[in-house]
Amino acid sequence: MKNRKKDTRWLVGVAMMAAIIIVMANTPLGFIPLPITKATTTHIPVILGAILLGPMAGAILGGVFGICSVVVNTFTPGLTAFAFSPFMSTTGLEGAVKALWVALGCRILLGVFAGWLWIILKKCRVNDWMALPVTGFVCTLFHTAVVMGSIFLLFTQQYAQARNVAMEAVSGLILATVTGNGIPEAIVALIAVTAIGKALLRVTQVRTLPA
Repeated sequence: MKNRKKDTRWLVGVAMMAAIIIVMANTPLGFIPLPITKATTTHIPVILGAILLGPMAGAILGGVFGICSVVVNTFTPGLTAFAFSPFMSTTGLEGAVKALWVALGCRILLGVFAGWLWIILKKCRVNDWMALPVTGFVCTLFHTAVVMGSIFLLFTQQYAQARNVAMEAVSGLILATVTGNGIPEAIVALIAVTAIGKALLRVTQVRTLPA
């Protein structure tokens, strides 16, 4: 009976976080349009879900985030939509598979990483007031680095064409995006994950569940 209640609570928690991700992804709060790409805050519920419910939940929520990213970049494409939507591929099937990795694979990886980082911090007896901001900040930088690093490795030519620059300049532009977008996003996540995460941990008294 206890296991059944635990499983039900886990499923309800995942469903609630997934609903929040979907709502954020379909409002300006989730994907903030920039001249070249879209800054995101939709990763924050993924991190919170991974903290509260474990790496498996983080992977599921990351997948929901990734699907939302595909939808957003398909129906409201920016200059780099080719890297986030298989339907916007400019290089056929190969480009579509690469886009799925960037949009979906990287976000699933984020959820798993967030869940295990939280587990490691708690096993090291780091208190919540330290573990929450560290998880929010580090996971956001990890997400930005993995996404932009994948774009650099998989879409250098297309990115150069979108930015109308030489291919040799792409690495500098990617680094500028990681710095310019990633650090502000990480600071926002640090604050949000700490405030919301502490409140949720206090209310639900949920710590880390098994992966």
